[in-house]
Amino acid sequence: MSTYISDIDAWQESWDRQQEAYLPDREQRFAAMLDAVDAIRDTAPPRLLDLAGGTGTISLRALRRFPDAELTLVDLDPALLALATATLGDRARIVTADLGRPDWHTALPHRHYDAVLTATALHWLPAERLADLYAEVRDLLRPGGLLVNADHMPDDGLPELTGRLLARARQRRTARHAAGAALSWSQWWQQAEQDETLGPLVRQRQAIYPTGHSPEWNPPVSWHLAALSATGFTEVGTLWRAGPDAAVVAVR
Repeated sequence: MSTYISDIDAWQESWDRQQEAYLPDREQRFAAMLDAVDAIRDTAPPRLLDLAGGTGTISLRALRRFPDAELTLVDLDPALLALATATLGDRARIVTADLGRPDWHTALPHRHYDAVLTATALHWLPAERLADLYAEVRDLLRPGGLLVNADHMPDDGLPELTGRLLARARQRRTARHAAGAALSWSQWWQQAEQDETLGPLVRQRQAIYPTGHSPEWNPPVSWHLAALSATGFTEVGTLWRAGPDAAVVAVR
């Protein structure tokens, strides 16, 4: 049963502003991902899997681009899933599953997808698990289908410049938080916990992640390309880059 959230638009906007403080070029990466979907889709409505989809950020933008898309969103976080469900309604299938487990895909409603899209989420997984997940996703794609993962993926050849870019980004983000232009990650969750509807779900989340997520692991883009190539994708490359972030794409 879905949770009714009367001010869902405000919560989605608050989430977007919080995320944009960390990712100023967030919309550009989403546009690049959907451009790739457009390039491989045929005349049928695209079947898309929003992996670790959170509040439904990618799904919402996919539906604006492809109103007839058949969408599945999978995540484990009960609070974010409630926001996704309240926003997407019957326009997407919402699935609760743990990507840390190899059987996560058994909860999906379909065996094959045209594209699997994910952004700024898989850095919580350790190396071995992420490599396995890439192989599992490949098996879910139809021939010619693609995976796009947009995340923190520094360029191997620019270690010092990447460090400087990250430092400047931190300065700008700190200034925005101090001025009240956007909430920080912790502030957003504190506000959600105070909400009458979301509060119990945030506490459920804390039970799932008693010590928070595992430490972020942000290998260079070359690691992702090598891991994807090792699974047998026919094409692997960098779809988009901005500073220390990139989107890698793999075509089955």
